[in-house]
Amino acid sequence: MESILDSGKITRTQYAIIAVCFLMNVLDGVDVLVISYCASAIAKDWALSPETLGLIFSAGLVGMTVGSLLLAPLADKIGRKNMILISAVIMGGSMYASAYTTTAYQLMFMRLVSGIGIGSMLASTAALVAEYTPVKSKNFWISLVLAGYPVGAVMAGFVTAKVLPVGGWERMFQLSGLASFITLPFIWFFLEESIEFYLKKQPVSALQKANVLMTKVGKPTMEVLPSKVVRTSAPVWDILRAPYLLPTLQIWISLFLVFGSLYFLVSWIPKLSEIAGLSPELAIYAGTLFNVGAFFGIATQGYFSTHFGLKKTIGIFLVLTGLLMGSFRFFIGSDWLLPLFILLGFGIQGGFVGMYALAARLYPTEVRTTGVGWSIGIGRLGGIAGPYIGGILVGMGFTISNSFLVFAIPTLISGVLIYLLATDKVK
Repeated sequence: MESILDSGKITRTQYAIIAVCFLMNVLDGVDVLVISYCASAIAKDWALSPETLGLIFSAGLVGMTVGSLLLAPLADKIGRKNMILISAVIMGGSMYASAYTTTAYQLMFMRLVSGIGIGSMLASTAALVAEYTPVKSKNFWISLVLAGYPVGAVMAGFVTAKVLPVGGWERMFQLSGLASFITLPFIWFFLEESIEFYLKKQPVSALQKANVLMTKVGKPTMEVLPSKVVRTSAPVWDILRAPYLLPTLQIWISLFLVFGSLYFLVSWIPKLSEIAGLSPELAIYAGTLFNVGAFFGIATQGYFSTHFGLKKTIGIFLVLTGLLMGSFRFFIGSDWLLPLFILLGFGIQGGFVGMYALAARLYPTEVRTTGVGWSIGIGRLGGIAGPYIGGILVGMGFTISNSFLVFAIPTLISGVLIYLLATDKVK
């Protein structure tokens, strides 16, 4: 199937799919970062310790792990579009309900549920875009779509800075939930199901539906469906045997490490900046600048990956980011502090998102969502640990520079592992 869509110009239908998937990742960014931007206000209202705040951050990552490992693979059975719709409903309902929580445990639970939707959304949109874009520009389009995540984070930062003083943190969760519900018509009317899903899974009227889509993307229709492959093994085992075993383990370890570092930064930059002496509004903008850098890092990584290869580009991005994190203490009190947040976002998010594209390129169609989902899911385990460890470090009195130094080490290791990834399928 990849040979059918890997040539020719990108059609209006393909652009619409890319645009909707980008929009859904914008919402992912909003939903993930709202809790970070509102953390100080919530902690003040409920008198929460740094350790408890770390648990709330990590609850969302637990949900993302469940969504990536257990919910996202169901897209291979029910279709990408259906899974994206389900994920959007989960995200919208849980975010809106979070505004009415009154205890830390209630909020933890709602963050868990929201994370399930976010985790499956990320994996499903990455897989769908991979199946609708040409091989030569696939890295760029996947990276562009996932760049919606920091765009949403930046939007959430600016809106939170304005809404929080007048409407409280509850209003931000309400607005986030409503935003997800507003996107449902866009998914329903403008997002198409995967052609590969129809050809591989062959549900009722698969040939007719596939031919309609083939016409929309400017490809010749088919007289009959290809022979259906009957699976005899659990999908996850297909990525844990040759030739995928070693690169899969390398990706899993790398994602585990970089997820921990990334979500430490994402979760704690606003709070740590406030502890370091910035005003609450400036602390929110520090987190926003991190995500401004992330957008440009993802776009730049997509460009360089297309020209120089994913492995080399991602590896260099992450190694340089680890070195910047390790030297953070030298920037404190200087005019370069806020630009450094931009550079950190540029490097770690650019390298991190490239790993989604790498996973999507590594695996064959029939287990692509499973491969991407498990890779992200394993990474989420590191993401769960990162914010919680950050809370422990803050509770122990670690400075922002010492905390950054701790998380520089896994970032460096992750970069080296990806640079040396043992596969010829991805350059």
